[in-house]
Amino acid sequence: MKRRIKHITVLGSGIMGSGIAAHFANIGVEVLLLDIVPFELTETEQKKGLTKDNKAVRNRIASENFEKLKKASPALLYSAKFADRITIGNFDDDLPKIKNTDWIIEVVVERLDIKKSVYEKIEQFRKPGTLVSSNTSGIPINMLVEGRSDDFKHYFAGTHFFNPVRYLPLLEIIPTSNTSPEIIDFYMNYGAKFLGKTTVLAKDTPAFIANRIGVFSMMDLLHNVQKLGLTVSEVDKLTGPVIGRPKSATFRTADVVGLDTLVMVANGVRQSGAEANDFNNVFALPDYIQKMVDNKWLGSKTEQGFYKKVKNAEGKSEIHGLNLDTLEYELQGKSSFPTLELTKNIDKPIDRFKVLIGGKDKAGELYRKSLGALFAYVSHKVPEISDEVYKIDDAMRAGFGWENGPFEIWDAVGVQKGIELSKDAGYEVSDWVKNVETFYKVNDEGQSIYVDKNSGEYNKIPGQDAFIILDNIRKNKTLWSNSGASIEDLGDGIINFEIRSKMNSLGGEVLDGLNRAIDLAEKEYDGLVVGNQGTNFSVGANLAMILMMAIEQDWDDLNMAIAYFQKSMMRVRYSSIPVVVAPHGMTLGGGCEMTMHADRVVAAAETYIGLVETGVGVIPGGGGTKELTLRTSREFHSDDVKNNRLRDAFMNIAMGKVATSAYEAYDMGILEKGKDIVSVSKNRQIAEAKKVAKLLAEQGYTQPIEQKVKVLGKDALGMFYVGTDQMLTGNYISEHDKKIADKLANVMVGGNLSEPTVVTEQYLLNLERETFLQLCGERKTLERIQYMLQNGKPLRN
Repeated sequence: MKRRIKHITVLGSGIMGSGIAAHFANIGVEVLLLDIVPFELTETEQKKGLTKDNKAVRNRIASENFEKLKKASPALLYSAKFADRITIGNFDDDLPKIKNTDWIIEVVVERLDIKKSVYEKIEQFRKPGTLVSSNTSGIPINMLVEGRSDDFKHYFAGTHFFNPVRYLPLLEIIPTSNTSPEIIDFYMNYGAKFLGKTTVLAKDTPAFIANRIGVFSMMDLLHNVQKLGLTVSEVDKLTGPVIGRPKSATFRTADVVGLDTLVMVANGVRQSGAEANDFNNVFALPDYIQKMVDNKWLGSKTEQGFYKKVKNAEGKSEIHGLNLDTLEYELQGKSSFPTLELTKNIDKPIDRFKVLIGGKDKAGELYRKSLGALFAYVSHKVPEISDEVYKIDDAMRAGFGWENGPFEIWDAVGVQKGIELSKDAGYEVSDWVKNVETFYKVNDEGQSIYVDKNSGEYNKIPGQDAFIILDNIRKNKTLWSNSGASIEDLGDGIINFEIRSKMNSLGGEVLDGLNRAIDLAEKEYDGLVVGNQGTNFSVGANLAMILMMAIEQDWDDLNMAIAYFQKSMMRVRYSSIPVVVAPHGMTLGGGCEMTMHADRVVAAAETYIGLVETGVGVIPGGGGTKELTLRTSREFHSDDVKNNRLRDAFMNIAMGKVATSAYEAYDMGILEKGKDIVSVSKNRQIAEAKKVAKLLAEQGYTQPIEQKVKVLGKDALGMFYVGTDQMLTGNYISEHDKKIADKLANVMVGGNLSEPTVVTEQYLLNLERETFLQLCGERKTLERIQYMLQNGKPLRN
């Protein structure tokens, strides 16, 4: 029987409970969010004359956490409107409602006695067959179901989400010995397909998989940092993006997560007796960590941890780092390491490790010690915490934000070299590794296979049939490539155009590739997908090229370059084959324009998309201004609607607004409801886009006819000028911002037209390009572009 999840109940409304509730609401599930009844009235409640019987009082804890959920930054909800899918209540009054729920997720305090008492109450009202799971991160799952009914045990498992739930894709599924196999399959499949998670089947061992490995790696580093004489800021520089880890690296991550949480996991593993002595010692707390805990220097929650914000002599805020020897906070200067300099021209972190471990400075020594310990540790965790190496790598990528898992990194440096590093660090790897040639390979079908610990044979990683991995098929399926792009055959008559330039920016080589892909698809294939699996889809146009042409006043070439960009976007819209664009991550400027010109869009839920050109002193010049004007004109039903719709579109461009999810992009008119779709799973996005392109082709795709656009002329221009004047007077924008906004308005109303007029798309494209070129001639614009190139963010002045 198919199991449908329409309604869930979350027991516990704290940070994790709220995050879980929000993410289920994100995918359209109704949520009942419950918490305990407060023990006492607050002073405010007393002044209002409320009693403990008042509903507002009884729901106060859930209500306050629900308000935090709605205001969270970064947002927990894809759209603020999705908060309507969540209802709050309390355990005493509302627990009977669980008889109508499909899944009960317990997220109460990490105490076995409290959790077991909650389960006892659940059994009073839960109907047989209802799923029950716990988000515990430390309590053995089998202990949780002691004394429960057979039906309860049959449907129970650990479902360990990671915080923040929306952004970290790991979901560890930990069954008990009583969990039904079909229920395990359901949890695994639902998490992957509907919640967009990387679901990893974990054993019921201390800290499960990701926390076990992640905390070992962090604790090992905490022991080494003093020995090597490194500062906290130096360690964060060495353990962040340079090795494919989050910007928060080591110590900032510890501050965000909370030092108390790190200590709890470390102590839990150490006290469990699960580790051999040499590894168990790593989980012992260094003296300075214990002192920090004693002082309540726990990180962000106590406003000081490894870092602290302080006021300097001028009264300005500065971030100071903790001196681990003196336990005093001090401003930490910039540091440089010769080893890092050697990797500057290596784009992929996975390719840097061979160089990093050869460094002759403190950085090289840190990498050798850390990786040596990590390799030895994970070798002994198979099969203790996982029977397969890929599950450990999946968990670390999805739960800790590592770009590559430990076994992938080991492959990158070489298995035998990794064994040497472990030995030099004072550890012995597990015997099963010593005869392994490589942990992973790619088979002839473009599928990843992993080595089996017991047999030494290679097995296919399961679940790959649901998605396409471009890295795996590129070797055998590439039809064409240049320095910035490639075209791959996805099979079934569909090809993929992949942007592969630095930061996936859109320059001449990318546009050449796009036109070649459309040519090829029109001649020999049924459809085209535009998608990649980089960190971001595209950060926009190649600003360095624009700056160079503008400085040299090479206006003819710049005009031709912009015209070529516009023509390429129009080919995306008006080719004879369906074009499906699959944006994800940062999709800015030209990346947004390409998306808006697709026949269909399959957007990752985590797509941050917008037309941001005003931030560098110009307007969207690749058809973005034209396209939002065109879409707005479809909704011109009355004068009020005309002005409001056009004003909203204008403001989105003028303020460089970026949608914080694909669902926000619907509200901004960048994605179109009823046409474009959202994929909650980034892993499945290319495969889903291929299906859409194939379906369009099979349905008899016909090349579209260019559209007419109704523009409002000078009558609407006054409205915009009044608005920009008011914003300038109120100091919300600068003189240059006003100039950009006024020129943008002129394009969106159709230029020098005395009355509403129907024009062609090309008419608006010409206006758009002319205005773009005019603004490129402004000194302020050149300053903004230079600032953006140097600092990676727009300058407003």
